[in-house]
Parts: sequence; structure tokens; C-alpha cells
Amino acid sequence: MEKAADDVSNIHNRFSLTLVNPSSHYFSLVVSLGVSAIISLATLLGYFGTSLEETWHIVIAVMTVLFLTQLLDTRFTKKKEYSKSLHSSLFANMLWAATVLLGLLASVVLSKEPSLFLVTFGMFLFASFRIGIYTTTLGVSIKKAWAICFVQPLAMFLVLTPQDQWIPMLSDPLALGYGVSFMIIASVWSILTDRAGRPGMESTHKTIQAYLASQKNDHTEAEEIMEQRSSETKVATSQIRLSAQNGEKEFRMVLPEIHPGPYHPVGGSNIPYLIYKNLSSSAMVMHSISDHALNLPSKNEVENYLKNLENSKIKEEGLQCTEPVTVQINKARVIGLLFGKNPLLFLSLSPHGMEDIPNYMKNEIEQYAKNRNYSKPLIVDCHNAMGEEISNEDGEDMLKAAKSCLDTLITKDSFPIEFGYANSDNMDVWTEDLGMGGLGIVCLKINEKKYFLGWADANNMENGVREKIIDLFARKDMQLLEICTSDTHYAPVKARNRNGYYQLGLITSAEKLASWFLDIANNAESNTTTAKFEILENETKVKVMGQGIYEDYSKALDNSLKITKVFLIGGVGFFITSLFL
Repeated sequence: MEKAADDVSNIHNRFSLTLVNPSSHYFSLVVSLGVSAIISLATLLGYFGTSLEETWHIVIAVMTVLFLTQLLDTRFTKKKEYSKSLHSSLFANMLWAATVLLGLLASVVLSKEPSLFLVTFGMFLFASFRIGIYTTTLGVSIKKAWAICFVQPLAMFLVLTPQDQWIPMLSDPLALGYGVSFMIIASVWSILTDRAGRPGMESTHKTIQAYLASQKNDHTEAEEIMEQRSSETKVATSQIRLSAQNGEKEFRMVLPEIHPGPYHPVGGSNIPYLIYKNLSSSAMVMHSISDHALNLPSKNEVENYLKNLENSKIKEEGLQCTEPVTVQINKARVIGLLFGKNPLLFLSLSPHGMEDIPNYMKNEIEQYAKNRNYSKPLIVDCHNAMGEEISNEDGEDMLKAAKSCLDTLITKDSFPIEFGYANSDNMDVWTEDLGMGGLGIVCLKINEKKYFLGWADANNMENGVREKIIDLFARKDMQLLEICTSDTHYAPVKARNRNGYYQLGLITSAEKLASWFLDIANNAESNTTTAKFEILENETKVKVMGQGIYEDYSKALDNSLKITKVFLIGGVGFFITSLFL
């Protein structure tokens, strides 16, 4: 479990490097055109000594050639991807611009004439950079990349330089030596990084390409790669179903053993909402104690899981439950209710936060409950504050709180249940930090007292938001026991931050969320009715991603980064020597 969390965190950090790209290809195009104008002006004025009046038509011609060759470039890439091709041109243009500008600076510092070698060399660097990008992210072979990646910089070079300088500049042994050397360096780097994950991962580049394609909602390749590495296993799903005795309505609290993920829009990333809709939008799909090893790798496996969820069996039923028990030990808080012999526990460190609760804690709580003659406990990871992996100290406190809660529940009397449920389906609550399932509240009336449980289809919560909402409920004399998130990996918009998502409360204020929750709670309270409970259990065979795939991905990305650092340091050193020639 701990290794899984480490590997997933590491993979996420590596893929966050893709945020270096501009968010819009229009931005890349405009800036590329601007940088090409800088290259043209610096070359014409600084290297050729052209008058300002004579440069403008050449600058415009270079920008036009850049634009036209950009359209041509995309015809040769694997998926005709205009945006990635534009991003590669932007950074390659910046590299050429840096070369000619540093050449001018070096000529001033060293008191010598600017060398035309650097203009030609900059063109070769442009092509070299594109070889690396095209083979890595666009699925182009090395041979094809050498041809494609020369088209744009060479076309710009021929328009930029006087015709009588073409042959002397392109046949300069120094320029050819340095330029071809960097193209070979880029090619070797590409080959080595592609093999960095072997033997566990055949091609690092194909995995990166599949990931980038999935960010454009083309998830086929990513799911194929993940499903090939997945293995079949049995996963359990527990439910508490509350039904009105007249049979007119029902509500379910669902604890799937599977984990949302791996990332939007691949596999089971939106599984909480899909379960929610599968249960007629009258459910709260909680985060059980599970990790990314239990991700469903593809839409096929998601459909398989949802179809088999209908085969749940009733393990116990009754008409009563206890009032809630809250145990707080330092940062750790556990809230529990007892339905017959089935304890329902909510575990949280909020407002301090943590990552997924590790599996050893689940095993220890289940064993303790078994020793107390309970049936299988239903354990909810509230997932309602951001944080790192739980510390040993906090973990021990949480286990003590859970055991104390179980001990106390044994002594509690049970009372008839009334329940009311409402959600945000008919409300205008769309926001960038909330998934498709929206918000929900269940009101439990036990021993003439009303208790509320809140749920959000969101990927975690901003620290302290839970406490603010609960405080606002308390001012209305309403007891909100807990707010849980589903840990959905669905993202209504692509978050360009390190996390890759917006946790609930980061975009929407706690006050606004509290206002929505209060409206939903009032609706839930107004339709409470006498209920019976049923404990449902289901076991389904599905393919899950397992731990090995994350270990291999993490290793491949780490090795690729190490190789890149070595080549980058060597390349920069080699480049600096060119400034003194």
C-alpha cells in the first residue's frame, strides 16, 4: 500500500512536467511568430548588418514560412496533432533565438565580429530539439523525424539568409560538425529514454504518447496498455440500503473496494458518479480503504463491474440503529453508528489531512471488530482534507479511536430509524472543483434527534472547509456529523496545477458550499420517513491495475529523467564552447 502511494505520487510529479506546455496552441503560434521575428531581426541587423528598412519584408516572409510549414508539419505526425507540433516549434524557435542572441552578446564581451556559424548552428539546434519532441510525444520514428524536423528551420533559414550565403553557411565544417553532433545527441537521447523502462515497460515513449492522447479524451491507447498489464481479481462492494417501509423511496451508502482512477478520463476515473447514476441518483459512493492498485483500467471493466453490482445479496436487515458515537484522539476522529451487528465507521484527520488510509489499518480494525463479535465493519475513508501519507503517530491514534468507537457502540441502545435524502441534481451547483455527482445529504432521525451526513463527488477537500461548513450548520442548530468525498478522478476542467485537479473548496468558497448543503439538508429533513436497513454485499471478478504497473511506470520515468539530466548538462556544456569559436 505504501509503495503504491509512493509510486503513484512519483508518476504524478513526473507527468506534472507536461504543464510546462502552454495551455493554448494559439498562444504557441502567436509567440512562435514573435520569436521568429526576433530571430530575423537579430540575424539581419546583428550578423548581416542589413539596414532596418530592408529587414521588414524578410521578417514577414520568415513568419509566413513558419506559419505555412507548421501546417505541413502536422501532416506527417501520427495523429495530425496541430497543438503539440506548435508547442515544439515554440520551444525550438526560442532555442534558435537564444543561440543568435547569445552569439551577439559573446561577440560584444569578447570584442570580435559575430560569427555566422551561430546562425546556422541555431538552425540545427531547432531541428535537434524537434527530433526529441517528435519521437517522444508524437510517435514519429527517428528516420522520419530527421526529415520532418529539418523542413521548418531550413525553410526559415533559406528565406532569412541572402542567397549567396546559402552554400558557404550550410557547408561550414564547424556548423555541420556542431549541428550534426546535436542531432545525433538528440537521437541517442530519444532511443535511450524510450528503453528506460525495460524490461517492465517495452516503450516509455508509447506510454507518454498514450497519456498525452488521453488528455484530449482519446483514451483508447492508454486503456489498452493498462489493461494488458492488469490482472483479474475479486473485489467486494458493501452497501447500506435504507428503504421507506411503504417502498416508495430508498437510499444507499456504497463502499466499493475498487479505487477511483487512474486519472481522467481513463478507466474507472469517474466510477463514483457511474455507480451513483446506476443507483438512480439516490446514493452516496464513499471512498473505502483502497489504493490505486485497485483501479479499473478500462471502460470495459467499468461496465463489467456496474453490471455485476446488480447481483448484491442481502446479508442482514433490521429496523433500528444506534445514535452516532464520536471519538477524537489528538488529530484522529472516528464517528460510528451501529446497524444491527454492522458498525459503520467514518475515519478522518480533518482539518489536518492525509493521503489514502493504508490497508493495514483496515485489516486491524476488521480483526478487532471480529473479536468483538461484530459482523464485517463498513469503514469509510472520509477523504476530506489534503495531506501526505499518514504518519505512524496519527495512524496509531486513528486505530485507537476506531477501537474505542467499536467498544462504545456495543454499549449503545438501538432505536427505530427515519431517513430523508436529497441531492443537488436539480440545483445549479456546477463548479470546477466538483464532479458530476454533485452534492448529497442524508438526514437520519434516531431517538427523536436529527443527524446529517454530507457527501460530495469531489477529489478531496481543501483543509478546513469541512469545519467551516459544520460550524455554519451548528449556527442553524443542525448537527452535521461529517462531510465525505468520493475521491473521484473526474475533472470537469483540466487543472493546470501540480495536483492535476481542484479539491473541493479550492475554487468554491466554504460559505457557498455551506449554502448549497443547507438547502439540500432542508430538503432531506422535510421528507424523512420510517425506514428499514439492509446490508448488501457483492463480489465481482474484474481486472485491476495492481501494483507492478505503477512500479514499472515510476522506474521508467525516473530513469528517463536521469538520462535527460545527463544529456542536458553535457549538451549545455557543449553549446557553451560554440560561443567562443
